[in-house]
Amino acid sequence: MNTPNSDHTRPVIITGCSSGIGYQCARELSKRPGYRVFATARKPEDVDRLNAEGLESVRLDLADEKSVDDAFAEIMQRTGNRLYGLFNNGAYGQPGAVEDLSRAVLREQFETNVFGTHQLTTLAIRVMREQGGSGRIVQDSSLLGFVSLAMRGAYNASKYALEGLTDTLRLELADTDIKVSLIEPGPIESRFRHNAFLMYQKNIDPDTSVHRDKYLATEARLTKEGPAVPFTLPPDAVYKKLLHALESKNSKPRYYVTFPTYLFGYLKRVLSTRKLDKVLGKIG
Repeated sequence: MNTPNSDHTRPVIITGCSSGIGYQCARELSKRPGYRVFATARKPEDVDRLNAEGLESVRLDLADEKSVDDAFAEIMQRTGNRLYGLFNNGAYGQPGAVEDLSRAVLREQFETNVFGTHQLTTLAIRVMREQGGSGRIVQDSSLLGFVSLAMRGAYNASKYALEGLTDTLRLELADTDIKVSLIEPGPIESRFRHNAFLMYQKNIDPDTSVHRDKYLATEARLTKEGPAVPFTLPPDAVYKKLLHALESKNSKPRYYVTFPTYLFGYLKRVLSTRKLDKVLGKIG
């Protein structure tokens, strides 16, 4: 772990570090000389586990406004109000047909994936401006931040919103040295489907829905052992993009990671909306 009191370390906050992308990125970046990584997680037991593993972990629940404020204040107290980078990775997916999503369920999805992320981002920007207008903000979006798939409306909407805010933020910070990037991973090995299935069970009643038959396919996808789709990559593939976004003088506005992201980025440019709909409609 980097020396906590060194003025030469680059403090970086990473959200959603209990598993998957956040966990891998926090582990690898903390080993890299020059960084001091704060690996945040929502559950106290995950925070305890991460601390026991040698990571500097703080509890942060993106759905709780006070938790975001408190966690950020604690981290700034530890760093002497210094911050180099923020990797907004924390998020979850709420499966369900759009017409089956209640207002409360959609709000819950946005509280974590958009509102909490936005709050943390604005806090980070204030500190970055105070330290001379420099820093790196990296948003972990999704393939579903620029194309939509059926039965994923809440998650689609949250990632589209994140991309809209991030694109606007990049324009607004163009006269500073605060670099803003989006990472759009596609299928990555993680507990994302497991967590999505829990939210599906909590908030969706397939037996009362006209989409009942489609939900059977959704359940099969969410509970399938191993990768659900081809071209799934390990979380380290995202870490490589994060490292470039944090260190390159010419960090990219967008980073595609997996083959499906590159493919659909291309198809969205060359196909009409109707033709792209036909392709997306064949994906379960």
